Amino acid sequence: MESPDLGNTVVLDTNVFVAAAFNPRSHAARIIASVREGRLHLVWSEETLRETRRIVEKIPPISWTPFAELFRDKSRYIGPLNPDWFGNVRDPDDRKFAALAYASGATLITQDEHLLEIRSGVDVPIVTPGEFLKAL
Repeated sequence: MESPDLGNTVVLDTNVFVAAAFNPRSHAARIIASVREGRLHLVWSEETLRETRRIVEKIPPISWTPFAELFRDKSRYIGPLNPDWFGNVRDPDDRKFAALAYASGATLITQDEHLLEIRSGVDVPIVTPGEFLKAL
């Protein structure tokens, strides 16, 4: 089976940032580096930025500072989002990431089982960091 074309526009779930911070050799860290270098385009909304920053700042060894620069103004999604479209995602806090990926036409990269378990039933590419890198 051929790998799908996932494009270079991505939405990163909070767990990708956390994994990258804890393991600089991880797939997640490679994705963060690709965003930093401009090879991947990170799309974000106010809601996903707030959630990511809140979680990262709750984990003492992790600093928000190296991630803040990745949330560039030109990449902010300001269109309508409807997290309720993803009511089948068990954790309501995860729905905003799926809604943003859907609305922006991006690939959602996550390690969250609540998002991964719905991926076969939605019209949004949802992949793990390893799956994303393998498909490149």
